[in-house]
Amino acid sequence: MLNNPFCYTPSPSIVAAARALIDRIDADPGLRKIFAEGKMLGILEVEGSQFLYAFSGLAGGSAFVEGFVPPIFAWKPEDIVSSSAEESRRLQDWLFEQYVVLNGRGERRSIRQIFADRGLVPPGGTGDCAAPKLLQYALQHGLKPLAIGEFWYGASPAREVRRSGAFYPACTGKCGPLLGYMLQGVDVEPNPLESDAHWLLTDPVVRYEDADLIVAEKPAGMLAVPGRPVPGVTPRRSLQDWLADYCGQTVFACHRLDMDTSGLMVFAKTPEAQAALQRQFENREVSKAYLARIPADEAAVDGAADCSSLAVGDRGKISLPLAPDWYDRPRQMADPEHGKPAVTDYEVLDVRPDGTAFVRLIPYTGRTHQLRVHCAHPAGLGRPILGDRLYGGEDAPRLMLHAAYLSFRHPADGRRMTFESDFQ
Repeated sequence: MLNNPFCYTPSPSIVAAARALIDRIDADPGLRKIFAEGKMLGILEVEGSQFLYAFSGLAGGSAFVEGFVPPIFAWKPEDIVSSSAEESRRLQDWLFEQYVVLNGRGERRSIRQIFADRGLVPPGGTGDCAAPKLLQYALQHGLKPLAIGEFWYGASPAREVRRSGAFYPACTGKCGPLLGYMLQGVDVEPNPLESDAHWLLTDPVVRYEDADLIVAEKPAGMLAVPGRPVPGVTPRRSLQDWLADYCGQTVFACHRLDMDTSGLMVFAKTPEAQAALQRQFENREVSKAYLARIPADEAAVDGAADCSSLAVGDRGKISLPLAPDWYDRPRQMADPEHGKPAVTDYEVLDVRPDGTAFVRLIPYTGRTHQLRVHCAHPAGLGRPILGDRLYGGEDAPRLMLHAAYLSFRHPADGRRMTFESDFQ
């Protein structure tokens, strides 16, 4: 069964094939030159111990490179020249009508039609990523897909978190609808992020409760609050749902944690308590600290200021503005020009014999994925949190990030309430 391209740990065969491909590129001056600027590469293992290779976009200005599968549709930038916005739109529509893809049922559909069925317009570059190229070639030639993986090679881009040799899931904006169609009829694993099977712990732990609020530890993999409803899909159980059942009454969210992050959260039992607690979060009167496990002795990549190993007592401040990656939600990018300010203090608490370090992270802003990007980006720590599939973290049973400290004033009487939680 093919692994799900949107959430996976690469198989040993894909990892070995990636290492062999990197060695081949490194040994070939021509290949090294066209890929050195940074490129997402893909590998697909098919039945019969065969491996197919692809790259995203163009390489050295060409869509064709020997040893890599061809593009779904070959075109040249000079073919898409327009004198007005309306003409540009028509040309783009024409272009995506030429990208006709197969699915596992033998059906054919253009990229324009696939997106139109969802009320969407395909972003520029849709169909040129490595994964769709690989699947198209395999389906055209009757090859059965067994395992897939996409990894970055070469220099890291300034904005996105991409580390040479690290594997990443398929993007959601361009490849979400497209691969969703192409994989119909293919024996593929379900996306674990869309199932409660991703919830690693059995139950949340309630740490405190009174008439106004309840504090609990959220397991990794559990939604903090209910997700957006999707027609025909059973909604996943969130911590808010669980606490409502536990209390026998409605509870109100006051802040958020990423699904993959574990740790302390506070919920209100009345609208008045919710408003008072939310004001504290908005005014940055709530103290929070997180614990994360990251590589200690991995050299920071591509321009990071500090390439030495981490040591106990190392500390500093990371200030790296963040903005959403609109074509690959929920990923975030470093964007000094348009991003919102994001500031994090860090301190190394422990370095383990296995080469990992525990760091305390104190965010002074609450941007989406702030701690994950600040750890992973070369301008931050240059070391992704273990288990962070989105940002190239090394394999681990889960995202090793835990909300370990939470301190706020009680919404009714104003007394300071502080909670701490261990993380191994």
